[in-house]
Amino acid sequence: MNRLTSLDAFRGATIAAMILVNNPGSWSYVYKQLGHASWHGWTFTDVIFPFFLFIVGVAIVYAFSKKVESGAPKKDLYVKVIRRTVIIFALGLLINGFPYYDLSSIRIMGVLQRIAICYLIASIIFLTGGIRWQAMWSVILLLVYWAFMEFYPVPGVGAGLYEPGKNFAAYIDSLVLSGHMWTVTQTWDPEGLFSTLPAISTTLFGVLTGHLLRSEKTPIEKTMLLLIIGNAAMFIGAVWDGWLPINKNIWTSSYAVFMGGLALVCLAFFYYIIDIKGYKKFTQPFLVYGMNAITVYVLSELGARIVNIITVTMPDGTKAGLRQYLFETVLAPFFGYMNGSLTYAIMYIILFYLLMLILYKKKIFIKI
Repeated sequence: MNRLTSLDAFRGATIAAMILVNNPGSWSYVYKQLGHASWHGWTFTDVIFPFFLFIVGVAIVYAFSKKVESGAPKKDLYVKVIRRTVIIFALGLLINGFPYYDLSSIRIMGVLQRIAICYLIASIIFLTGGIRWQAMWSVILLLVYWAFMEFYPVPGVGAGLYEPGKNFAAYIDSLVLSGHMWTVTQTWDPEGLFSTLPAISTTLFGVLTGHLLRSEKTPIEKTMLLLIIGNAAMFIGAVWDGWLPINKNIWTSSYAVFMGGLALVCLAFFYYIIDIKGYKKFTQPFLVYGMNAITVYVLSELGARIVNIITVTMPDGTKAGLRQYLFETVLAPFFGYMNGSLTYAIMYIILFYLLMLILYKKKIFIKI
């Protein structure tokens, strides 16, 4: 089975978008769609993380199917899964603690940590059963999450609330992650433990999609099924939103279903245009990002910390980070505050594209 160029391009576009929204010139000047929804609802930014987990799920199928079919020892595959999980989780801690590493307050969870956990559980589910088993777990996790969020009486709060810090997911975070959560919220974590359950379902949607893409169906049939199933999932998620709000911060089950459907639709377009119609010239920038996705994400996050740590003197004599200096003295005066902030993010994307292009041309693809 040939490598799917469309999947690599989809991954690269997703990572590029993630770097874009994570690195504005100023967090005070961000276009609405380039910031997360304040709570319920969704924006362009809220699409990015579930897309990446969905892609992780598809990649699991392509990474392990041939080995399973050839009779490779399951023990070896589990060792590989655990090794990769530990590395990705450790990279997340590396980012969270950089550069001071105060272990008394370091944030334990994060983007890479959630990716690691979802990869681990989805891989185990993939290796221990067939398609029905995988589909069953994708539904069970959604329903278990919804049941606890809706019916468990949280002490001092009650049941069925979905407000910031006042829900079952936040309750679990406060019990397990106290003192080690996102500094912005402190009392709950947007990549918390319990809300990872429906995120695993998002990854399993990708696993199920991987089976479809590897099936004997014709490319056109695959595209049509991606579109039909994707639109059906979006419809179910939108309807479910009436009872269980679509919410990225607590990764509600309706959010997982809706975003899984949207990922299917987007992948269908990538698959049709790139792998069926053969339009591949425009994919090069995405492939540059997609072939070293975790690497470029880690470097971009560390780079953002370094840019903020480097101190320079502002025109008024005060000290500020290099990012603030570039934004306030160069970009904002020329482009305006909103567009200056966006320009900084675009420049950041271009910088890391050029760095990854060096690796791409040398065919260096760092397997984590």
